[in-house]
Order: sequence, then structure tokens, then C-alpha cells
Amino acid sequence: MTTEEFWKSWLAFGIVAGPILLTYVGAAFSLYLSHQHMEAIKEALKNSRYIHIWGPSLGRRGVIWSLLEIAKIAGMVLLPWASLRIGELDPNDLKNFPPRLKRLLVINVTMMLISVIWMAVVSVVLKFR
Repeated sequence: MTTEEFWKSWLAFGIVAGPILLTYVGAAFSLYLSHQHMEAIKEALKNSRYIHIWGPSLGRRGVIWSLLEIAKIAGMVLLPWASLRIGELDPNDLKNFPPRLKRLLVINVTMMLISVIWMAVVSVVLKFR
């Protein structure tokens, strides 16, 4: 058990508020990817069915849609099994996907996962405090 003094400290505030801040940073990074790198991503995945269907509107439908589109594309590139199986992703596009864009997508997914795991740990600690 922790003392009441700890929960009134700045360290406790940082531990609890950290995942929220990281979530905002991750959303801002996703928006950055959507607005600055979407054309390069669309060019890299030009033979994929997903890009053929949604290509003209990708990155142009608003904030929430931009976040969802980047999450979908990151999932398609980093965990491609389902997308390859249902035909949304072309295997040659996946093989030739630029490493610099893949690294940016890995950073984006890593920030999302860290914030979710951190939030889960904080909630468990607060529940059993």
C-alpha cells in the first residue's frame, strides 16, 4: 500500500496523467502522418485494393477519419496477414514499402500500445490501492 502523501505528489500526478499525454501526442503524430505523408503512403500502396477504393478521399475527410485511416494503414502494413488474405493489400506493395514510412508507422503504433498498456497498469494500481 502507498501512503496518502504519495498520491498528493507530482510523481503520482505524472504517473496517472502520463498515458493521457502520450495519447494526445500519438494522435498528433497520426494527424502529422495523415497530412504530411499520406501521398507517399498512397504511392507506395498504389496496387492495393484498399487504396484503389479509398485513395481519392484518404486524408481529406476530417480529423477522426484521418486518425482511423492511419490506424488502418498501419495495421495493414505492420500486421499484413489479414489484409493479404482478404485481398486489400498487394504483396508486392508490402515487399516494396519504403522503410522510412514503415518506421514512422512503427513509431505511431508503439506510442498507441505504450499508452494503452500504461493506462491499464495505472487503472489496476488505482483499483487495488
